[in-house]
Amino acid sequence: MTTGAIATDSTHAAEQEMAATRVFGFWVYLMSDLLLFSAIFATFAVLGRSYAGGPTGKELFHLPYVLGETLILLTSSATCGLAMLAVRDGKKNLVLLGLALTFLLGVSFISMEIKEFHSMILAGSGPDRSAFLSAFFTLVGTHGAHVAFGLLWMAVAMVQVGVKGLTASVQSRLLRLSMFWHFLDIVWVGVFTFVYLRGVL
Repeated sequence: MTTGAIATDSTHAAEQEMAATRVFGFWVYLMSDLLLFSAIFATFAVLGRSYAGGPTGKELFHLPYVLGETLILLTSSATCGLAMLAVRDGKKNLVLLGLALTFLLGVSFISMEIKEFHSMILAGSGPDRSAFLSAFFTLVGTHGAHVAFGLLWMAVAMVQVGVKGLTASVQSRLLRLSMFWHFLDIVWVGVFTFVYLRGVL
């Protein structure tokens, strides 16, 4: 084996080790984020029935609308997964297509959430109306802020794929983006079940 080949192997091994370290670090971040959401879920569990004479979840939540939001976000998880399969196969155009579809679905989700918040506030059911609504806006809004950040990250990732291609560093970033997006979907399933379904029963 030549000196150049040894150097190349050494560089490749170092890059793989760095990528593995970054993925591990991102897992640690996701677990800390899970603690944040757990604390907000716990707050909602305590305050979720404190209506202070104001509207209840049964009066406010339109379940078919929220189910539509949920299906959109879950579909975005599927398109994100397809994009990652294309990364594995080295298909740049399919990666961009999968990310673009995921981005559009994410924007649709956020738009529906903003519309829901806007209509509630216009009806006098803002976060200052009761402890229940404060907890609701905090929990759903925190998730929405994470989705918005994910969309910004996704836009940057699409530019990187377009400019740099599927280099090792770009693939590592896409893996972490995918982890983040799937994490948000899991959290939303919890929100849908614990906040919306429980609220209308």
